[in-house]
Amino acid sequence: MSDALTRPAEAGRSAPVRPGAVVAVLALSGITVSLMQTLVIPIVPELPKYLNASPSNAAWAVTATLLAAAVATPMAGRIGDMFGKRLMLLISLVLLVAGSVVCALSDALVPMIVGRALQGLASAVVPLGISIMRDELPPEKLAGSTALMSASLGVGGALGLPAAAFLADHFDWHVLFWTSAALGVVAFALVMMLVPESRVRTGGRFDAVGSAGLAVGLVSLLLAVSKGADWGWASGTTLGLFALAVVVLLAWGVFELRTAQPLVDLRTTARRQVLFTNLASIAFGFSMFAMSLVLPQLLQLPTQTGYGLGKSMLTVGLVMAPQGLVMMAMAPVSAAITKARGPKITLMIGAVIVAAGYGLNIVLMSEVWHLVLVSCVIGAGVGFAYGAMPALIMGAVSPSETAAANSLNTLMRSIGTSVASAVAGVILAQMTINLDGHALPSENGFKVVMAIGAGAAVLAFILASFLPRHRPSAPSPEPTAAEPSTEAVA
Repeated sequence: MSDALTRPAEAGRSAPVRPGAVVAVLALSGITVSLMQTLVIPIVPELPKYLNASPSNAAWAVTATLLAAAVATPMAGRIGDMFGKRLMLLISLVLLVAGSVVCALSDALVPMIVGRALQGLASAVVPLGISIMRDELPPEKLAGSTALMSASLGVGGALGLPAAAFLADHFDWHVLFWTSAALGVVAFALVMMLVPESRVRTGGRFDAVGSAGLAVGLVSLLLAVSKGADWGWASGTTLGLFALAVVVLLAWGVFELRTAQPLVDLRTTARRQVLFTNLASIAFGFSMFAMSLVLPQLLQLPTQTGYGLGKSMLTVGLVMAPQGLVMMAMAPVSAAITKARGPKITLMIGAVIVAAGYGLNIVLMSEVWHLVLVSCVIGAGVGFAYGAMPALIMGAVSPSETAAANSLNTLMRSIGTSVASAVAGVILAQMTINLDGHALPSENGFKVVMAIGAGAAVLAFILASFLPRHRPSAPSPEPTAAEPSTEAVA
């Protein structure tokens, strides 16, 4: 990975880069930001009471984070490529701290939504961190480090759930947000002290029109997906948002192809290696989130159903936590396979493991240890896949496009999780049993969702099979004006 050694001259740096410290700080920052995914899960049932709002309005505290993340991730990546990745990383952490403080001081709906949106704006930390690693780390450390950074998305979510459940059970709910603010401050200080600013930048003019178009298109799409079940899939609002998303995103694509300095270089995105990695990322995002929806409900449903285990939210968190540790443990294994056989093979192995995990879940779902086993197997597969994706992206784009390309890949995963939430919600709402006058998801409903999760993993495997067969031992170096980068031949 010679680009790590072909950076612009490093004159003016006061101290050499310490790779171990850089990796540790960036991974901590990634885990801190990914905690926002599960931070409010333990208190979601109580949010209407806490905020004096209806359940449908209180749900915006979750939706606002999703929408803000979708808008911010590609923009922050592009700005980082242009003006400094460390700078954007620090700005993201400041937004996380600000959002956490706003939520910690909130007792009403509007400030809570504002705070959660600010937290969502920090979501680009992981792709920015991966891009900094590419610029700063020696070649032999890059694969394992980027695999760990990519896995931090799942690690933080898995480890954060039991921690959040414990805090919610034993302290005032505002402590959740004071804790996330404190973690954000620590991460900010460590980045300031130990992470250098990359000198690989594109400069140029920010594509404000393209950013606005992408924001409108993504918000329309994700709002329709996430709220369609509440509003009705055939309602005028839902269909109108879907239609608006299609029209705006098509117009945005035409504009991006014609502008000199686009927010997203669609020609680069259309390269086979980038395109099929992003498509596989959508499938993996769907597959991973299906488990996050099924396992907690199986654990918490009453035992009178015959398949529910009647456990507390804290138990749910403890069952899910090993998954995060497995994902972290798989990072070096993923890197070793990538080095030996290439990231395509690593991605395909991850897809097979995830599909096998869902297959296990269909037949093993009656004991707590069954679900621990399933979550660990699926976590291992996700760890393999998430470790391979940055290597595939960086093997196909130049260093000056790394943050934008990785940010788009992260966005693809988020779209997959949003679609998974909508699909699983529809299935579990339709396939129900009646218990004491209450409609609860049926055992067969859960099995259908798990089968679809396995199918999504198989789809990711098929998509990965279309990736180039070469083993990119190095990301392509920065192209010159007279020597544009080209896609490797299969």
